[in-house]
Amino acid sequence: MDIQVSSNFERLLFEAGGRDAAAVRRNMSSLAQSGAFTIDKPALAAIRAEFDSGSTSEVETAATIGSVLASSGELVDPHTAVGLKVAQQHLNRAPMIALATAHPGKFHDAVAKASGLKPDLPQRLSRLMMADEKMSVLPSDAASVKNFILEKADNVS
Repeated sequence: MDIQVSSNFERLLFEAGGRDAAAVRRNMSSLAQSGAFTIDKPALAAIRAEFDSGSTSEVETAATIGSVLASSGELVDPHTAVGLKVAQQHLNRAPMIALATAHPGKFHDAVAKASGLKPDLPQRLSRLMMADEKMSVLPSDAASVKNFILEKADNVS
C-alpha cells in the first residue's frame, strides 16, 4: 500500500516552500532518482508548525481495516486505515476527526486480504477505473483556470 508520493504532499511542499514550483520539481526528481530529498529548514519549520505526523506498517494498516470492520461494521480503504491508526497514536495530543478518503472498492485486493470481504465500487463508479484519463494543461494563472472551469460548467448544463 504505497501512498508515499501524493499530490497533496507536493502541494504542501509548494505552500511551505514559498510557492516555489522549481524547488518542488527538484525535490520530486530527487525522490524519483534516489528515493529521498531534503526539505529546507524554513519550509520544514512551517510544516512542523501546522502538522504532526506518524507512520504505520502495511501489517498494521491491514489489521486496522479488520479491527474497524469488527468494531463498527464499517469497511475502510487503506488510506483511511493509515489515518485512523496514526490518529489512535495521537489521541492524547488533540481531539481527532477522521474522514474516509477513498472507497474500499478502489483497493479491492488489499481490502479483501485485510478484511475477508470483496469490496466492489458502486455501480455508478465502476466504469471510472477503466475510463480514459482526461487532462487539460492550462497556463499557471488564476484567470485561465477560472475561465476553463466556467467554460466547462457551461457545457454541462
